[in-house]
Amino acid sequence: MSLHELTIDRLALGGSGVGRLNGKVCFVPFSAPGDGLKVRIEREHRSYCEAELVELVEPSPVRTAPVCPVFGQCGGCSLQHISYDEQCRAKQQQLYETLQRIAKIADPPVSATVAAADQYGYRARAQFKLHNTIQGLAVGFYRRGSRFVIDLPHGCPVVTPAINQAISRLRSILQQVPDRDRIPQVSLEEGIDGVVAIIHYIGADAAALVERLLAGRDQLELAGLFLQTGRKDSLQQVYGSGVLQYAVPACGADGTDLQLQYGIGGFSQVNRQQNRTMISLVCSAAQPAGNHRLLDLFCGNGNLSLPMAAHLQDLYGVEGFAPSLASAVDNAGQLHVNNSTFNCLSAESAVVELLQVRAQFDTVVLDPPRAGAAELMRMLPRLAAERIIYVSCDPATLARDLAILCGGTGYCLVQATPLDMFPQTGHLETVALLQQDR
Repeated sequence: MSLHELTIDRLALGGSGVGRLNGKVCFVPFSAPGDGLKVRIEREHRSYCEAELVELVEPSPVRTAPVCPVFGQCGGCSLQHISYDEQCRAKQQQLYETLQRIAKIADPPVSATVAAADQYGYRARAQFKLHNTIQGLAVGFYRRGSRFVIDLPHGCPVVTPAINQAISRLRSILQQVPDRDRIPQVSLEEGIDGVVAIIHYIGADAAALVERLLAGRDQLELAGLFLQTGRKDSLQQVYGSGVLQYAVPACGADGTDLQLQYGIGGFSQVNRQQNRTMISLVCSAAQPAGNHRLLDLFCGNGNLSLPMAAHLQDLYGVEGFAPSLASAVDNAGQLHVNNSTFNCLSAESAVVELLQVRAQFDTVVLDPPRAGAAELMRMLPRLAAERIIYVSCDPATLARDLAILCGGTGYCLVQATPLDMFPQTGHLETVALLQQDR
């Protein structure tokens, strides 16, 4: 197929470079704003096309050397070839343009991207894929667009040093397991007390594997080790704790840290430092006061709201996943929070019940999954909270939901703060503050 010359103008959501070719928008992975390229069209659509970078004719000044030797092959990172300052600038622009286009906000109040302190070594949870080969055990991640495991003998640069050390030690042990081809995945997660691992096993002799793992316990140096032979309910403790702890800042100016916990397999933000920053942003937006009532929807283990509890009259948390809700209750108890109530319900069901009893809240915080909360947006204005703080991991669904919430309901977007939770990737977290337009 013929090659085409193309200049990259900007980055799209997800990280591909964007240019124009024959009147169409063209997306090119692993390109950078300012690049002059020769590309080959891979897929043609009615209004856009997707192309492969064949030759870098004129490199952009924002290009930088990737840290990872398999960057471009591994399906994880997509932006290591772009300077970090440019990554943050591009993410701010992406959020601005997405809110303009989808939410129909003419000049959305988007602040500068809150950069991560650590561009690498930040990820406190990782799922390594395993594949047994003639040369030995391949331990790494899937190749981009395939199920082929790329071996990472020296670990992954975006995960924490402790996790890289743990997977290296596990590799040595699992290499000696006779049916190692029946171990497709190892999940690792780091907490204050160390790294906890889950070995995913689909073989027929779990007892022999457990025996081998116990024999190597001193070598592994793990805080906890579990075996999973099917769904989550098949989780079997080999040794150690299944509870992970991490530190968060208490809302206020005294610099106090609190410790929260969650059970292995539960959700938590993988970038611990940026999670602290996000909590501080939410606290600043909420402006908690002693006579305020706060509703936390999709509350998880209380990550966003429990740090504010001491400054509130009442905290009401809602979470549909029972293990996470149990962690929220445990955390409230550990922190001696006596003004909180947590309920295991879907967010929509909870709001229906709250409307029926005419409950009143000063602030609503919600952190929905990637799919967003469109139906909830139609219901929330009836609670008449003074402010709504929407934490989003997807700018497109955030914009769709804000189009509903700001569409004649009496709320307006006051500030949208992009937060770089995942440096070197196209992912973007946002903390959006909405207030009643009085």
